[in-house]
Amino acid sequence: MLEEEELKNAILMVLANKQDIPNCLSLADVHRSLGLDALRTRTFQIFKTSATKGEGLDEAMEWYAPFLSGT
Repeated sequence: MLEEEELKNAILMVLANKQDIPNCLSLADVHRSLGLDALRTRTFQIFKTSATKGEGLDEAMEWYAPFLSGT
């Protein structure tokens, strides 16, 4: 999907959820399993999140907000 021409300039934010669960995937494992090394020229970020605890979501939105406003 990320190789589609329409998405070549899209910003990618990955929310690695369930980080509160023991033995969850590390960020490095998520990065590797999604093949993000191939996105060398793309703007992306992976965030550790726990939706049930509300962790990581604010940081992710703060990172993404400037892309929405164009600043």
